Amino acid sequence: MSVVPADVLPGSALAVQEPATGAAELGPRARLWPSLAAVYRAQLSRARVARIPLLFVATFQSIGIMILMRGVVDDGAEAQAVVAGSSVLVVAFVALNLLAQYFGQLRASGGLDHYATLPVPPAAVVLGAAGAYASFTVPGTVVTAVFGCVLFGLPLAHLWILMAVIPLAGAALAGLGAALGLLAPRPELATLLGQLGMSAALLLGVLPADRMPEVVRFARDLLPSTYGVEAFARTFGADPDWAFVLGDLAVCGGVGVVSLAVATWAYRRAAVR
Repeated sequence: MSVVPADVLPGSALAVQEPATGAAELGPRARLWPSLAAVYRAQLSRARVARIPLLFVATFQSIGIMILMRGVVDDGAEAQAVVAGSSVLVVAFVALNLLAQYFGQLRASGGLDHYATLPVPPAAVVLGAAGAYASFTVPGTVVTAVFGCVLFGLPLAHLWILMAVIPLAGAALAGLGAALGLLAPRPELATLLGQLGMSAALLLGVLPADRMPEVVRFARDLLPSTYGVEAFARTFGADPDWAFVLGDLAVCGGVGVVSLAVATWAYRRAAVR
């Protein structure tokens, strides 16, 4: 009896493998917007329970500041500055302070390695996390603005401008917070930098600019949230100058693009180390 190899028999279950004629094709590269949406949803669901109590703290803090300032500042431009600054302070507390702490802890714990293994662009990680944290500021900012307007007797007609102020100021502050957290060598330093940034937003954004020294006014102009505060404060007038409002919003948006680009670069730098 002769023995015939099984791979030459007709209908054999063993298939003859032909040598590969070329390199295997890779899957399509992940696109930015689908990746951004996926990271945003994941961050939003993950931080929802942990960040809601902190949002209440940020809101009550801003409301308490306005109550204290009610007996100090006069009506008019000073009241407008206090209400606008306190409202944007909620954005600074979450987007700047908490995001700096989050990325600082993520870098220290090795969490960046997890994102580095995912087929998502670095910009999607930064923008998704920044957008999720900024989303938590919407209810607190609106509540603070309405309470401040009622407290100081300011008109409520133009509160719709918050739909532009919150995302633009949130983008600028979130990019700055993410960059601070990713560039800080230790998580404790990231927390400290986030706290200092929020304190700067408190002192330079809430206090009326007319009462500040010239050097402090210059430092105020360097703070990204200042232009969101100015844009919001200008809408309280009887006849707002919308050209200046749009100019302040444009500056705030430009700073947001730059800060998010720096945060993306800082993420790439931290992820490869």
